[in-house]
Amino acid sequence: MAHVISIQRRSKEQVVNLMLTGGKVTAGYREALFAAANRAGVSVNEFVLTAAAEKLRASGSEFSGVFEPGDTEGAA
Repeated sequence: MAHVISIQRRSKEQVVNLMLTGGKVTAGYREALFAAANRAGVSVNEFVLTAAAEKLRASGSEFSGVFEPGDTEGAA
């Protein structure tokens, strides 16, 4: 289940909170995820949301950015 709380920004598109609950994964997956995020120098949340954005773009979804408009431009 996802809860969305809006935050007003100067950009044209609102940036909103996304709170996910109920996620259970294997210990091995969690370890790999934390290690990959650490190697990338980002938080686990940022790593997961960026990976999801890449998958959404690859499947044809269009959106202005993940954390702010334009932050995914040029990303494959």
